[in-house]
Amino acid sequence: MPTPVRISATDGYALGARRFGDQSAGPYVVIAGATAVKQAYYARFAAWLSLQGFTVLTFDYRGVGESRPARLRGFEATLRDWGEKDLEAVLRFAQAERGVRPLHVVGHSVGGQLLGLAPSSAAIERAVTVASQSGYWGHWRGLSAAHKAAIWYGLIPTVGAALGYVPGALGLGEDLPGGVALEWARWCRHPNYFLGHGVSAEGYERVTAPLRAISLADDDYAPAQAVDWLHALYKNAPVERHHVTPHELGGAPVGHFGFFRSTFQDSLWRTASGFLLDRRLPARVAAVG
Repeated sequence: MPTPVRISATDGYALGARRFGDQSAGPYVVIAGATAVKQAYYARFAAWLSLQGFTVLTFDYRGVGESRPARLRGFEATLRDWGEKDLEAVLRFAQAERGVRPLHVVGHSVGGQLLGLAPSSAAIERAVTVASQSGYWGHWRGLSAAHKAAIWYGLIPTVGAALGYVPGALGLGEDLPGGVALEWARWCRHPNYFLGHGVSAEGYERVTAPLRAISLADDDYAPAQAVDWLHALYKNAPVERHHVTPHELGGAPVGHFGFFRSTFQDSLWRTASGFLLDRRLPARVAAVG
């Protein structure tokens, strides 16, 4: 059973977190989740990693899950807060607990985007990103591009401004604080994504850890070119790109969220654990790029 943990963000905001495994042994892994996804979604993956000898820490960003206030309307939070205050505090907490053990990160979607906003990411020794990308709608094509543009120019700004938050019932996952959703939409409207809104590329250049960047061919939330755009910012990190097709997994669909289903513990999960332990990639998951 995981151990509940409370972590103070750098501004003092209380974050809900959970630790899996023996905190005195094995590499220490922080799982930085996707936008509008509770940490509970990663529990099976975290528990499995702990059985492989890792200590694993999951957490909720402010406004989501165990870090959600009683009322979202009027709650002040931004994506930059998630990186600069929340993820930064979680990495500091992990550094204090890990002792001399290696510190690793698994970042899903926005979790891989926010590493460059957290100064303590310089201490990471290995990282795996899953479907982490630029959200700029121009990376999509055809109807997918039109759909994304409608979300970022119309749906999110309209609902976020009217309600003060964005309900998860709109199909984005969990309810999102208005500031987070509106900043997300602004980023996604700009060709340079967060770089076009004051985020510095220097934070990404600070990361020097070997990084395995995984994208999924059937993921409409993270096309390969959007994943490539993000990882080009990690100029000082040795980046291994792995693009996986459902055919390589026996035809099973994966999409943006499927990586963390236990169905893939003998395939995709081992691409993560093997890299974090520097083991050979399983033969049936091909690498490209």
